[in-house]
Amino acid sequence: MSRDFWLASGHHLAERHATGGVAVTDALLAAWLARPELVPPEEACDAERALHAALLADPRRPVAEAEIAALADADARENWAVWLAFRDHLLAHPTLEAAYAALFARDLSATPPMFLAQLVQLILRNVLDGCEDAFMLRAAELFFRPQRASTEGGNLLLADEEVVESAAKGGGGFGVLGALLAEAGARAAIELDVLNDANAAQYWERSDRHDFVLDLTFGREGQAALARVIALWVAHMTGAEVTVEPLQTIHDEAWLWYVGLDAEASAIVGRLWHGEAVEPEALGRIAALFALRFADTRLVLPQVGARPVYLALAFDVARRVRMKPQNLLENLPFAARGARAA
Repeated sequence: MSRDFWLASGHHLAERHATGGVAVTDALLAAWLARPELVPPEEACDAERALHAALLADPRRPVAEAEIAALADADARENWAVWLAFRDHLLAHPTLEAAYAALFARDLSATPPMFLAQLVQLILRNVLDGCEDAFMLRAAELFFRPQRASTEGGNLLLADEEVVESAAKGGGGFGVLGALLAEAGARAAIELDVLNDANAAQYWERSDRHDFVLDLTFGREGQAALARVIALWVAHMTGAEVTVEPLQTIHDEAWLWYVGLDAEASAIVGRLWHGEAVEPEALGRIAALFALRFADTRLVLPQVGARPVYLALAFDVARRVRMKPQNLLENLPFAARGARAA
């Protein structure tokens, strides 16, 4: 029997669709409605409390515009309109995977990052079900949880940003290794456990704490694990089998295609691709490089063919890592546009 992980994602409330994706259930929607962000505060009006109670009882219940307009607080009206639009988008698709892929065909400005992160976590929980590799599970957290980077001692260590900030405010007591900067430029260290072979078995009982540090230094298991997760994500979401190989640098004078896995990497590598000079400081913020290759070159643009697609992950000047897994759906050189989500 495989060990469970990421219980807080609510995956046990979802169902697996016949296609292999995650099907939305009333129980999953109700769990989202019970989150603090959606529970009416003490000062909420009676209309908001009634709306919340009605949706908890019937999460798919249609809501008329007049019910939203009846809410006394303007912020509440906006929040409920955003949530209901998101819910309706999910219900319009057979799986979370299909709903997630379809989000990027429209303006995302009204979709809170928290909602996107929840979808990604649930999708990856499905993809990695039964996984017994703690390094892969920890690497997968980069897809849906912001990280804070440390390069002290020549190693690249990533810690969960929320955990780091919580510890910096006095909620410490996190293990024995992995000093990470709590604030950009600050010197106060926070002690966290770096995931290694000796403590990897603890990951499952601690998975919802997100308190393991990932060593993403080139040549170590963390970077290889992230490469494997990227390959699984692409295969699950697009149907394309790929291999992903970690690189220390790009030795290719005629590289044809790249994908930035975050906004910083897109900007830095984009300048390199256009032949522009890039400051050493910016190059030093490249956290990881990979070469992605398609098993079936018929799926990609003819000019790319069997050539590698280079992937890059970076941290910003405040040492924050904000991975955007949707870039692997939107920016890979598929001959036909659109991901085949499960």
